[in-house]
Amino acid sequence: MAKRDYYEVLGVPRNASEADLKKAFRRLAMKYHPDRNTGDADAEAKFKEAKLAHDVLSDPKKRSAYDQFGHAGVDAGAGGFGGPGDFSGAGSFSDIFGDVFGDIFGGRAGGGRRTQRGVDLRYDLSLPLEDAVNGKEVKIRLPTLVDCQFCGGTGAKPGTQPKTCTTCGGVGQVRMQQGFFSIQQTCPECRGAGSVIAEPCSHCRGRGRLQEEKTLSVKVPAGVDNGDRIRLAGEGERGEQGGPPGDLYVQIQVLDHPIFTREESNLYCQVPIGFVTAALGGELEVPTLDGKVMLKIPGGTQTGKMFRVRNKGVKPVRGGPVGDLICRVTVETPVNLTERQKELLQEFEASVKEGGSHHNPQSHSWLDGVKNFFEKMGL
Repeated sequence: MAKRDYYEVLGVPRNASEADLKKAFRRLAMKYHPDRNTGDADAEAKFKEAKLAHDVLSDPKKRSAYDQFGHAGVDAGAGGFGGPGDFSGAGSFSDIFGDVFGDIFGGRAGGGRRTQRGVDLRYDLSLPLEDAVNGKEVKIRLPTLVDCQFCGGTGAKPGTQPKTCTTCGGVGQVRMQQGFFSIQQTCPECRGAGSVIAEPCSHCRGRGRLQEEKTLSVKVPAGVDNGDRIRLAGEGERGEQGGPPGDLYVQIQVLDHPIFTREESNLYCQVPIGFVTAALGGELEVPTLDGKVMLKIPGGTQTGKMFRVRNKGVKPVRGGPVGDLICRVTVETPVNLTERQKELLQEFEASVKEGGSHHNPQSHSWLDGVKNFFEKMGL
């Protein structure tokens, strides 16, 4: 049976890079690996074919000979580099696929004791609006895992030491040989630690870590908002097997404010005003996060009117101009009136009606619209 072109076997163009070749070989190996196709002779043949193609094309000298003379340039007996079944010099299966199968089986190509980075932690920090806008240094307490002070983090009973694992020889991984290929995986005896503890520490029960509370100072920058995160590098959990610690992420939650609400860099507030102030105008004292300001209300102000106070909002934490304070006016209807006050309002209402639409333009416009609507409906 004629041999297939090696580029065709891997499914790559003739100018494929070394990385392209390796990627294509990984894909085929994952598909036709004998461990995943037990008893499938066709899959094993395709795996061998892909491996041979990769062996030839990944070697510069073999690839050059193959590009010039085809299979004759690399086959034995024709000045080539070895026959179809020749896997010498190609390295073990795990050498080629360590970064792929290492992730699957928990191993790491090349052996060696593995370290594991500590877990990242999250802390939800609730802040008043004032502290979020102006910034503040806050102290927080959180539980964390630290080295056991009794065993020094070894997990072994004080006065003893962990012993080298006899199964893996201290490297934390073992090699499983099956036919012409081998797979490297985490040692089942020591679980990758490279050592075993004969007498565990009674305080940490052999884990080498204990849970404690620690106090940290968090500098909250001015302008943070809901959902912002502050990263404290290295303040997460301690890593296993001497690995680096994780990070701590402080998640900001801004508490509701009784007066202000925030939208991006602007602050909003409702400002109730009396009937007389709305009609005649005047000045009103309104609060801001850094003091008071006087707000001028023009005569004839209606409910819903917005007034902007410049630069009394928030300076965004990521930069940009300071926002504004937006005051929305609501005209408050008087309640609990005395008989005399009711009489005065009735007199006022009568005098307003004499002026027609001049005093209540919106009301008269609405009534005209309603009248036209009913006329069109024939009502």
